[in-house]
Amino acid sequence: MKIVHLRSPGGLANLQIVERQEPGAPGPGEIRVRIHASSLNYHDLGVVTQEGWQADGRVPMSDGAGVVESVGPGVTEFRTGDAVVSCFFPTWHDGPPTVGSFATVPGDGVDGFAREIVTLPATVFTRAPANFSHAEAATLTTAGLTAWRALVVEGGLKAGDTVLVLGTGGVSIFALQIAVAMGARVIATSSSDEKLARVRALGAAHTINYKSEPEWGARVRDLTQGRGVDHVVEVGGPGTLPQSIAAVRVGGIITLIGVLTGRGGAVPTAAMMVKQARLQGLIVGSRREQQDFVRAIDAIGFKPVIDRTFPLDAIAEAFRYQQSGSHFGKICLEF
Repeated sequence: MKIVHLRSPGGLANLQIVERQEPGAPGPGEIRVRIHASSLNYHDLGVVTQEGWQADGRVPMSDGAGVVESVGPGVTEFRTGDAVVSCFFPTWHDGPPTVGSFATVPGDGVDGFAREIVTLPATVFTRAPANFSHAEAATLTTAGLTAWRALVVEGGLKAGDTVLVLGTGGVSIFALQIAVAMGARVIATSSSDEKLARVRALGAAHTINYKSEPEWGARVRDLTQGRGVDHVVEVGGPGTLPQSIAAVRVGGIITLIGVLTGRGGAVPTAAMMVKQARLQGLIVGSRREQQDFVRAIDAIGFKPVIDRTFPLDAIAEAFRYQQSGSHFGKICLEF
């Protein structure tokens, strides 16, 4: 079978397509899955481009979607032919967070899904939403579940709430779609007027070009009659957090799920204190939360936004496209 592996010391030039023997039949509690799609996340980009990568031969990609080819003894949840999608944290099945590292995350601490066939424990997967393509299903593992947990599981989103999403990447577009589907009002930011027109078409009530309005926190307060938003889906980190604090209402929630502007920088703690806001750090979610999300998608019926797809052989090209920042929504691999 065909796989991609990352040669030390890392970098896009060290992503190699190789042939490997197919995995064997599934053992007790396992399923064999033919993988048909993955999707790119900034976490994956960070893994493949980081300097000094030591896990020579690691198979990248945290997201995987495909079809069950066979099931091992004791597996009752899946049958041959079922469409499935992988979990970001294979050992976090339910309950409060139990993991604080990426040691068990596919494509990082263990081999990921840039390969055609895997044999793994059945609990590494959940069912995919009905009527989703494999590429659409692959967007749920990281970006989709992160947005769901941020707004619904941790944020308690309800109809009538106001949500601020930053940018037009995968998590932000998922958050927009979830919020709109659940009756919330969305304010979205971007540096591109063309992309802002697209988020309005997806249901955003208001949009802000953060280049022309660098003090966009004040603009958000104006759009909410001085109240501020109930939820901020914060993907930027230190470079955007001060404006997010300005934009959130007193007692609101800022969910920090990305650090695209860097890892250092001061947090305006006095402003946070005055707002009495909750700053919640968050990394994806549990298997149970993914199952709940899939059921919600089947009930609501929306589809993820996919910007472009690439074949597995073009994985480096797909990452270069991601680095350009020109995408809207998700970038996928199909194979």
